Amino acid sequence: MRKKEGNSRLYAEVASLSLPLALQNIFQTAVSSADVIMVGNVSQDALSAVSLAGQIQFVLNLIFVGLTLGTSVLAAQYWGKGDGDAVERILGLSLKTGMLIAGVFTGFACLFPGLLMRAFTGDEILIGYGVRYLRMVGVSYLFMALSSVYQSVMKAAGKVRKSTLIASSALILNVLLNALFLFGWLGIPRMGVVGVALGTLLARLVELVWCIAESLSEGGIRICPGYMNFRDRELVKDFWKYALPITLNGLSWGSAFAMYSVIMGHLGSDVVAANSLASVARNFAMVGCGGLAGGGGIYLGTLMGKGELDEAKKAAPLIVRMTLLLAVLGGLLILAASPFMRLTADLSPAAEKYLLVMLWINSYYVVGKALNCVANNGIFCAGGDTGFGLICDTIDMWFFAVPLGFICAFVLHLPPMAVYFVICLDEFVKLPFVYRRYKSYKWLRNITR
Repeated sequence: MRKKEGNSRLYAEVASLSLPLALQNIFQTAVSSADVIMVGNVSQDALSAVSLAGQIQFVLNLIFVGLTLGTSVLAAQYWGKGDGDAVERILGLSLKTGMLIAGVFTGFACLFPGLLMRAFTGDEILIGYGVRYLRMVGVSYLFMALSSVYQSVMKAAGKVRKSTLIASSALILNVLLNALFLFGWLGIPRMGVVGVALGTLLARLVELVWCIAESLSEGGIRICPGYMNFRDRELVKDFWKYALPITLNGLSWGSAFAMYSVIMGHLGSDVVAANSLASVARNFAMVGCGGLAGGGGIYLGTLMGKGELDEAKKAAPLIVRMTLLLAVLGGLLILAASPFMRLTADLSPAAEKYLLVMLWINSYYVVGKALNCVANNGIFCAGGDTGFGLICDTIDMWFFAVPLGFICAFVLHLPPMAVYFVICLDEFVKLPFVYRRYKSYKWLRNITR
């Protein structure tokens, strides 16, 4: 009886952290979906171009997922320890790092958009759309860097609901502004794909201003410019020890995943358009699992920061079971939505056929992805075990999935859906190794000083 009560308490505490994050994921996916649907109703070429150009931000997002997870690793444990000053110093270092990374992406997007687009496709029409989109949206990368880092520390400090409110409100504003500029409402000229980029830029700016206001409020986590160059060697060493591997992992995995778009971009606009919609369905199916990875990681990190390692060890299997259940439900959701997805955009008959196959593949793909996500991005990171994910993902993606995908597409000239099936094996190749690492409990550590 006592064990059931303990499990119920754990479920309730993890849910209180995970549900707001899942809600934020829903809003974020809804924004992406709305963009896809709105741009898809302009033309299939516009949809394909924005999808390919969006891979630049996709890679940047994954780098920031790594940076913010690495930041949360330390911030959650020090918050659990009760050391608020250390949390603010970690925030300062992470903000500086995020600005430097985003600056590089902004420079390339604004100055060399044609070069970036030609890496994904040789279609001049798609390149033209993508160049106009990137020149405008590239500036928003700097705003995203600052707000995402700040919100990650808010979550680690238990301010999950407030962080979710800020991010979700900005996402809703993003949809409204995109529609306003894309379709020319309220007398504003129709701006097409440039309007989508402008809407994103303005929404990110509002989000950043809100984060700054939150930092200045009573009880807010302070943004101290001086902490961007503080001299605490031990804390800086710990930050890079735990944050650098997972940040590099985001870059490695994100760049490899972008190579999938390179492969599909050279297989034709029909494949690209179908994949854009299939990705929307997959992202919706993953919202709960992503929330559990974040919430579960914060919960475990706080326990380990307090020194309650036995409690963290007992909690981890329950988080895994919750993830598996949500992943199966997500796969069923994809199957249920399959007959209706083709109605959300103006697709060619060939693209509609590709879409149905992709949705079937994604219905089981999300199970492997969810389990790897909660392990690598949640459980392992909570205890500072960030190096394993870098090694595992780099070998899996760059030595298996990407080379095999290129061989199948450009050497063996397999049909597009056969190529898609092959590159969707990546999560299942690494799953046995992730499980073995999980059972070793090398991630079960208190890393505070």
